[in-house]
Amino acid sequence: MENKFNEATPLRPQGDRLISGELLEIDLDKYIQQIKLEATWQEGSHNSITLSKSEHLRIVLIGLHEKAVLKPHSANGFISVQVIEGEIDFIAGDSRYPLKEKQMLTLHPKIQHSVEAKRESFFLLTLAMA
Repeated sequence: MENKFNEATPLRPQGDRLISGELLEIDLDKYIQQIKLEATWQEGSHNSITLSKSEHLRIVLIGLHEKAVLKPHSANGFISVQVIEGEIDFIAGDSRYPLKEKQMLTLHPKIQHSVEAKRESFFLLTLAMA
């Protein structure tokens, strides 16, 4: 398997972060601190960073400020949401699922959902392509 690195962007110009390979070692605390230092976090309601990206699997660390909302959307693959810090409400259909640190849920493809932060929160979104 060939190693892949992130591409440079205006907000992350380094372009040297390994995002796909036979084995990735990921320090969540390091990436939470990186998110908090970026202008997107300081000036907006949320920020995220892709930790792993391959043809079949994507892992994204998402940070939300207190009361921030990720508007309703759906994913083309199966997802899991695992709270690392804080507390969120995951809303799917007419149901609200409170999640706090060390709790997670899974969701099938193409189900509309949204997320609301009860306090500053960080969670892992894992997307497995169907």
